[in-house]
Amino acid sequence: MEAAVSRFWKEIKGKKVAFIGLGVSHLPLLRQFSDHGARVIACDKRDRAALSQALAGIDLSGIELRLGPEYLTGLKADVVFRTPGFYFNRAEITMLREQDMIVTSEMEVFFDLCPCKIIAVTGSDGKSTTTSVIAEMLKAAGKRVFLGGNLGFPLLPRIDEIQPEDFAVVELSSFQLISMRKSPDIGVITNVSPNHLDVHGTMEEYIDAKLNLLRHQTAFGVAVLNRDNDVTRSFAPTVRGRLREFSRLSQPRRGCFLREDGMLCHVMDERVTPIMKASSIKLPGDHNVENYLAAMTAVWGIVTPEQIVQVAETFGGVEHRIEFVRELSGVRYYNDSIATSPTRVMAGLRAFREPMVVIMGGYDKKIPFSPMAELVNDRVRVLILMGATADAIEAAVKQAKNYHTSRLEIVRAGSMQEAVQLAREKARPGDVVTLSPACASFDKYPNFEARGRHFKKIVQELS
Repeated sequence: MEAAVSRFWKEIKGKKVAFIGLGVSHLPLLRQFSDHGARVIACDKRDRAALSQALAGIDLSGIELRLGPEYLTGLKADVVFRTPGFYFNRAEITMLREQDMIVTSEMEVFFDLCPCKIIAVTGSDGKSTTTSVIAEMLKAAGKRVFLGGNLGFPLLPRIDEIQPEDFAVVELSSFQLISMRKSPDIGVITNVSPNHLDVHGTMEEYIDAKLNLLRHQTAFGVAVLNRDNDVTRSFAPTVRGRLREFSRLSQPRRGCFLREDGMLCHVMDERVTPIMKASSIKLPGDHNVENYLAAMTAVWGIVTPEQIVQVAETFGGVEHRIEFVRELSGVRYYNDSIATSPTRVMAGLRAFREPMVVIMGGYDKKIPFSPMAELVNDRVRVLILMGATADAIEAAVKQAKNYHTSRLEIVRAGSMQEAVQLAREKARPGDVVTLSPACASFDKYPNFEARGRHFKKIVQELS
């Protein structure tokens, strides 16, 4: 497989290679491709001033910059890498392909060149935690792990380090999967529910992109599906290799499940192996039980039960995913900025039994908020709304059959600073305050990470 990497760099030498979008997945590639003899073109709709921080410290010698509104006008290249945020079916991409340019992505090339086994995770909710838990379990088993993908860590820059006995563990979004024509050795789909319809346009295209994770597996591949989710369960007949399922509600034929006595178990046909109590998992919430069931199913036979338990008891979670920030005046503050959809918000709400003060709102992804409305009314005492979707969220919550002004107070904030201050004023000792937006961040922040870190900074500065 090392020959494949060497051959790729040999073939790329002298070629004009354009990178559309100067985000975290592309910035490390500029120098790498240039050092291997490619004629690199860096393209972004932002101008040099807006990119000054991102480009700081990067050696741009020999790299052509095409920046600003006309950054794609007249672009000529042999190979074009698109960032995941640049939708594959956009007219500009179609035009480049019609001009006989090769359009690919960092993750597509990584899958082609990777010499080791790949475990990949996708889903509407839970994919980041599941991916991270799989990586931690493999590390506990003494494996060398390369973690990346949609988590924000590009893996192609590290391709020369990877050995056949290693493991690559990657999270993949629908935007990455939509153009992929190669599947992982072990593919996990946590669940599928409406998301990113502002880009995909239809639920059918979104589902089809998720199915791409498994579509190109061989007979030697393993597909891990959520038995409790209607969409993922419907994928079972398309599985080419070995099917494994996980469930919190019933016992599959092969996979992992939550038994009625609260024990997480593995089953192979009729042979059941108890692993641990659900209460052993350090991360709170039923959704994290599902995440562990998915991860256990993916690594079974590679990792021992003892190593699985070790990770469950010690792993504290991923940043921005029900992340504890601090306790102040008897109130606990949590950053759940990753909760960019109603289903993620619902998982976060179910993780707590305490009265809740919740900050919601953001960019409109054209998905309905009604699925979470009843649970918001059941679990939330004060709802603080901000951003472009504030009106839509309020309307959905008030239309729920269990809405009553005496049980739920709804207030508005013009900024994160104001929202946190309102939460401080409204919260009582014993309450939980969470940032659970139900929306993307693009109306005010470049991504959910920036939003979450801003929230944490403001909370830490409260006195």
